[in-house]
Amino acid sequence: MQIRSFVPGAVTLAVTQHDPDGRLTEQVRRVLPTLQRHFAQIVVQATYASPPEALDLLRAAGAQVYQEHTDEFNGLDRLGGTRRAAIDLALHTGAATILFCDFDRALHWAEYHPDELATLAAQLTASDFTVLGRTARAFASHPRVQRDTEGIINHVFARVSGYSWDVTAAARGLSRRAAAALLAGCPDQSIGTDVAWPLFLLRAGSFTLAYRETEGLEFETADRFADQITAAGGRAAWIDQIDASPAQWALRLELARIEVAAIEPYIPLA
Repeated sequence: MQIRSFVPGAVTLAVTQHDPDGRLTEQVRRVLPTLQRHFAQIVVQATYASPPEALDLLRAAGAQVYQEHTDEFNGLDRLGGTRRAAIDLALHTGAATILFCDFDRALHWAEYHPDELATLAAQLTASDFTVLGRTARAFASHPRVQRDTEGIINHVFARVSGYSWDVTAAARGLSRRAAAALLAGCPDQSIGTDVAWPLFLLRAGSFTLAYRETEGLEFETADRFADQITAAGGRAAWIDQIDASPAQWALRLELARIEVAAIEPYIPLA
């Protein structure tokens, strides 16, 4: 199984991969052919803890895979480093247009909404930067711990930018020019890149930005926890366990704090 030759001007999929327990491996095996059909090439920035089996599958399929040698980018305050590295990896392959996404979300999207993914990929060349958010239904599919805390981020982003976008799904379309500008001029190393990247480009004033709502960015985490869902007595009960966990609320509130803090340097935006 080989990825087709790189086509100049076509879209490169750049993903971050973190799957220390190997829960995504079978989904990678099932869905990789779909991703191959939609993208000229696939580049993967894998964390230090990612297991070799899934990465070997990707390499055998022709993907460009780089695995971090340390846990340097581990944690919400350093996750932006992994994202920047994925974009940089794509640029070094000659990519003209990039779809950046967390790998688990890309896999879910390709498995359950492949037509939407294909249509969207074809549209990304129309703008320098496309924020990919969720429809109301897709957003509502997430646990409340995510909806409530990500709603805070989206609200503050809207107040500062003037755009009521869902900016927390961590999926973006980027032209080569926009990607290079972000790497050169937007130094945020945290998960705050969700908000810092579009705000940086909006402030620059020389880039075209767009927003697209998607169904495919619905709640993807359940894909890899079938055993826990069965043990909980079903998907709804499993999500209720997530929402009942103080640790999950603490994590998500910290994420929201980091992202809101990342907005502050862009006040005023102009």
